[in-house]
Amino acid sequence: MGTNTFHDLHRRERPLLLPNAWDFASGAALAEAGFPAIGTTSLGVAAAAGKPDAEGGTRAETLALTRALVRLPVPITVDIEGGFSELPEEVAALAAELDSCGVAGINIEDGRPGGSLAPPGPQCVLIEAIKEAAPGLFVNARTDAYWLSGHEEEALERVRAYTEAGADGVFVPGIAEERDVRAVVDATPLPVNVLFLPGRVTVDGLAAMGVRRISYGSLLFRAALRAAVTTALEHRPPEGTPSYADVQRLVSG
Repeated sequence: MGTNTFHDLHRRERPLLLPNAWDFASGAALAEAGFPAIGTTSLGVAAAAGKPDAEGGTRAETLALTRALVRLPVPITVDIEGGFSELPEEVAALAAELDSCGVAGINIEDGRPGGSLAPPGPQCVLIEAIKEAAPGLFVNARTDAYWLSGHEEEALERVRAYTEAGADGVFVPGIAEERDVRAVVDATPLPVNVLFLPGRVTVDGLAAMGVRRISYGSLLFRAALRAAVTTALEHRPPEGTPSYADVQRLVSG
């Protein structure tokens, strides 16, 4: 699936509503449901592998999932956390590898293990290295400045810096109030991506504020886990009810 198609999805009248998959089955189901593009959720990928999120330990799992998802007939954008390295050449090599697999875009964040933030300068260097290694990739530069601390001005400064570094879009998770969303939209000419926060935002409301991409993040993964546990509990026999094995023993006796 060409990267131009994915770029174009950010320029349509309505925002790109991007669901995030954690395995091939979830990605295939979402594509079958008619979503025009699929992203990945680093939390879902890490949790499915039994690893913590945002600790940089799921490079292999991310690549394996990517190779499966690119078989789907829609553009795929991959969450690479902070790039799984602080070295620009290693992050650039990863981007080139993903590009060669047929990925349309990547998400790279400035959040680091322990709830810290990468300095904006080195983060801009990573973005520049990625664009040099894979010019066609849609690089969505995520800043966690607002997400982690609520610092709006720092988030805006990073949005401007990542725009100058050559990003194709910016992602500021956590913003929901109209004043905050409009401030980000006004700070950059790039498509702005926000996280869908049920009960706090609506697709129509975000569209009216100028948002061009809305991500589900880990929402679908967490909903799937809740649904699985709820279904299992619904069919669990009440306490004290004989199990199938108990019944068999009684019958055979």
